[in-house]
Amino acid sequence: MPKTISQYVCQQCGKVAPRPLGKCPQCGGWDTMVEEVLQAPAAPAKTHLRGLNDRSHPRRMAEIQGNAEERISLPIGEFARVLGGGVVPGSIVLVGGDPGIGKSTLLLQMALEMAGDHSARKVLYVSGEESERQIKMRALRLTRQPGEKSAGFSDDLLLLTETNLEAILEQIGALKPDLLIVDSIQTVYLPEMNSTAGSVSQVRECANRLRELAKSSGMAVFLVGHVTKEGVIAGPRVLEHIVDTVLYLEGDRFQSYRLLRSVKNRFGATAEVGVFEMREQGMVEVLNPSEAFLAERLVNAPGSAIAVTMEGTRPLLVEMQGLTSPSNLGNPRRTPNGVDFNRLLLITAVLTRRLGLRLAEQDVFVNVIGGLQVSEPAADLAIAASIASSMKDIPVKADMVLIGEVGLSGELRWVGQMNARLREAAKLGFKTALIPRRVRPGEPLPKEIEVKEARSLREALGFALLTEK
Repeated sequence: MPKTISQYVCQQCGKVAPRPLGKCPQCGGWDTMVEEVLQAPAAPAKTHLRGLNDRSHPRRMAEIQGNAEERISLPIGEFARVLGGGVVPGSIVLVGGDPGIGKSTLLLQMALEMAGDHSARKVLYVSGEESERQIKMRALRLTRQPGEKSAGFSDDLLLLTETNLEAILEQIGALKPDLLIVDSIQTVYLPEMNSTAGSVSQVRECANRLRELAKSSGMAVFLVGHVTKEGVIAGPRVLEHIVDTVLYLEGDRFQSYRLLRSVKNRFGATAEVGVFEMREQGMVEVLNPSEAFLAERLVNAPGSAIAVTMEGTRPLLVEMQGLTSPSNLGNPRRTPNGVDFNRLLLITAVLTRRLGLRLAEQDVFVNVIGGLQVSEPAADLAIAASIASSMKDIPVKADMVLIGEVGLSGELRWVGQMNARLREAAKLGFKTALIPRRVRPGEPLPKEIEVKEARSLREALGFALLTEK
């Protein structure tokens, strides 16, 4: 009888321990150690790895065809943007996000479009979480036009509800699809492994098998990944190293907007973002996200300022709202929503120490409209202006955008890709941009928008607030 061995593996970081532990010694997570029963094989399994059949010898780089790989076009433009222009054949993409955020909806929309008339590519959608009837109901909702009683589906769209990876690979070998979608990687398992589906060893081994399938056959593979309560993809961290691209679908569940963010991409730029709006018909592309985020803005309201942030290569105009309120607490609150807490503390300290605002007696709240998360320091000036505007009850000029990083001495510092930010602001009708004063020569600034330069935060607020000179 094969020998069995028990080990305990952390579901978050993959740390292996010989005995149960309440707290993982590596990542510090509580109650994350799960028992796995390992069974030693009777005989060593033969390893089949890509590249070992007549291709294991070194080759000269000059002999290898170095032409750029042709991408498979995607009808969903925002999705194609995040991937770098389309789907690379033989690539494996991991899509993560909170429950109910729209991962399955987005990938089913992509499957419906890819199998449609525009490309007629064979797509296999494998689901381990939903029944065939549930997926058909969602597909009908996504494809049915207003007034239609039914919707037709392409013969090239195939659906499989299975969790056994060996059975899935058998069907793939028979069908030979161009695109494979597995929803989700945590539900599939290999029967020769004694651990349960979703365990560290199962997720790692199943992802490796699918990677080898993609690289050897040229099939594009999309994996849906669950996330932990901390917001990272569940399973071993090596899962993100195995795949070529890691995408996160983000958004506030109480807001309709969703951001598809690339954090790893071997075939394109990282930190690229696609913007969608969740509607009854599914995920709808937002072609002009800046205009959408500013649509409900109240002009000339104190505590509101417009920042221009960069999401990958795309400039986005977002409304930063600040509110100050007298505090009855010994330690006034600092409450950020969409910005980093430490960044808010830094800006309030500069406003208090360098500009003399009595924020030590005020609760300070900062909110980014639309459920966005802004992490770059280029929004510092807009955050500071919104707080000062609320404190003084003086609105910021409605046709002005504010761009710049705030230093601890109260100085303003230059940020990157300034011309792209200014052109986007001019395109949306803003007349003036307040930016840091340049101390080094650079490329000319766009002439479509009036640019005011300030060296310090005090000087900048003098320009930005309506009644101050």
